[in-house]
Amino acid sequence: MKSHSRFALTTVAAAAALGLLAGCGTSDPAPADSGSADADAPAQLTFVGYGGEGQDAMIKAWQEPYTKAHPEVTFVNTSPPDVAQVKAQVESGAVQWDVVATAPYAAEQNCGTLFEKLDTSAIKTDDLVEGGVGKCYVGNWVLSSPLAYRTDAFPKGKGPKTVEDFFDVKKFPGQRGFVTNLQNGILEYPLLADGVKPDDLYPLDVDRALDKLDTIRSSTTFSPNVGALQQAVAAKQVDMFFLPDSRLVPLLRDGNDITVVWDQTVAGVNVFAVPKGSTKKEAAEKFLVSVTEPKQAARIAELLGVAPINNTAKPKLDEYTEQVALYGSANTGETVLQDVDWYTKNFNDASTKLTTWLAG
Repeated sequence: MKSHSRFALTTVAAAAALGLLAGCGTSDPAPADSGSADADAPAQLTFVGYGGEGQDAMIKAWQEPYTKAHPEVTFVNTSPPDVAQVKAQVESGAVQWDVVATAPYAAEQNCGTLFEKLDTSAIKTDDLVEGGVGKCYVGNWVLSSPLAYRTDAFPKGKGPKTVEDFFDVKKFPGQRGFVTNLQNGILEYPLLADGVKPDDLYPLDVDRALDKLDTIRSSTTFSPNVGALQQAVAAKQVDMFFLPDSRLVPLLRDGNDITVVWDQTVAGVNVFAVPKGSTKKEAAEKFLVSVTEPKQAARIAELLGVAPINNTAKPKLDEYTEQVALYGSANTGETVLQDVDWYTKNFNDASTKLTTWLAG
């Protein structure tokens, strides 16, 4: 597990060190203030994000402004988020994490057992995208994984233009790339390519999706995480791929010549949840309200290229984030939002089928 303590104020350095160890799953006790029932009392929240540049952006967009406005609240950062680790903490009665990045269906599937039911009454839910809040989560951005390709892998103007083209190995030869995380559209894209209309996607026909994936299996790199596929793109090991917007931006900024294809794009809400038994639930809830506010929603979009969770946010995008902006002018295609309810009920079965297929 990788830890980050870039945003722990020097005045609480000693407490931050203890919190950091707690976030790494050691047996050290939580800081002494953790038992306070007063949400306005000093609180140090252990924040679990994805690490790297993404977590740096979370610190800049959310944590620093929040501590500036609420000096009594500070943060210790660690990564990566792991539902299995949340389960271990909850079952042992030693919950050390306070805010955890996760998928919405993971939070809802474990609502009330591994994650706290949240008071979201202070959030202006009408301003948020569909599925922006749930019983046990608060959304932080909309993640999309558009089709893209290395421009130099195809003659000028001859690259793939549709999701269907991605699955046409004869007309568009080359190595493909997919992230195996269900959140990145690995089941939706093959169905769309097989002719299923976006409005008819759910309930997902998982077997049909896997059959379609079979047609490109021999020419596809199936990466276990987004970082691995991002590295494969940078190393020119794949020619076309479905990669999250937040991972396309650094590739573009580093000078990689990539064309983003706006045909049909699968997107979903990324969220935060509070582990069941966190002694800082009230402080965490107040912080999560701020994450959904227009200014903060715009800032994270500016830094990462993700879409804002708040529809009233007005991010000022640069030349790179504009290229991947799901709700920007570049997207002339159709956006397909993942169905949180379907995944909440069917995630285990779908995940098992995909894992079995990948191992076959």
